Amino acid sequence: MTTLVIAEHDNAQLKGATLHTVSAARRIGGPVHVLVAGSAAQAVAEAAARIEGIEKVLFADAPQLGDGLAENAAAQVIALAKDYSHILFAATAAGKNVAPRVAAKLDASQISEIVSVEAPDTFKRPIYAGNAIATVQSSDVVIVATVRTTAFDAARMEGGAAAIETVPAVADAGTSRFVKREVVKSDRPELTAARVVVAGGRGLGSAENFALLDPLAEKLGAAIGASRAAVDSGFAPNDCQVGQTGKIVAPELYIAVGISGAIQHLAGMKDSKVIVAVNKDADAPIFSIADYGLVGDLFEVVPALTHSV
Repeated sequence: MTTLVIAEHDNAQLKGATLHTVSAARRIGGPVHVLVAGSAAQAVAEAAARIEGIEKVLFADAPQLGDGLAENAAAQVIALAKDYSHILFAATAAGKNVAPRVAAKLDASQISEIVSVEAPDTFKRPIYAGNAIATVQSSDVVIVATVRTTAFDAARMEGGAAAIETVPAVADAGTSRFVKREVVKSDRPELTAARVVVAGGRGLGSAENFALLDPLAEKLGAAIGASRAAVDSGFAPNDCQVGQTGKIVAPELYIAVGISGAIQHLAGMKDSKVIVAVNKDADAPIFSIADYGLVGDLFEVVPALTHSV
């Protein structure tokens, strides 16, 4: 019984989501291997080999694997699948793009966003926007699952000395092509990896007012998040959205400003270690999960908080 973890990377650096997925894989038991599929990604393979608890790194290196096209990535995983009992992906945009393709080709039922490993064939996953937890048992020959990274601690990026084995790269599927990539550059931490998140909602009223969060985030070294209502209203870009249809976060500190606390938003941040809510409505649902709540006018409270930090 061996588990294969699919590494996420940009051909230069290993993404943190991989470390959380490795932790989930280790809970299954048995050896854990990591697949690094990319182009000129030797540094990533070497980084993966240093992860604690990894036995082997499989390294597939070819130009057609460099841009993360789902068809090519899935074909590479399928080419190796016969040697594994479990194949795990992080429940990120990239993982969710490839995992269903792999599951379909292997005639397996994908298990989405596992938050607990109960046994090698049994897992827990959230349903109904996290209001219920389902226990799922699989009888598939190969179990394909995505891992909610906030539910597992990151594996240590040191202490490992795994062997790196080069494997043949699959041919280009030819069904899609890479056109361009638009990368948002920011001096702030990446939202899903940040220790502190300052998030704004529709209560801020406009994109101009949303900028009120910037000084507070700057002082705290925080990432900026937003509710879906704020994103839909044009206050913040899509990549800031936290919630069931956005990003799942679990920082050490989550400050929710002008966010009422719709169930879809709570599903994306309720695992945060400490939650602070600022809202003028004392009955806002966000206060039901907040560790600290402040009822007041955010346009007065946020500058005061910023000044006091």
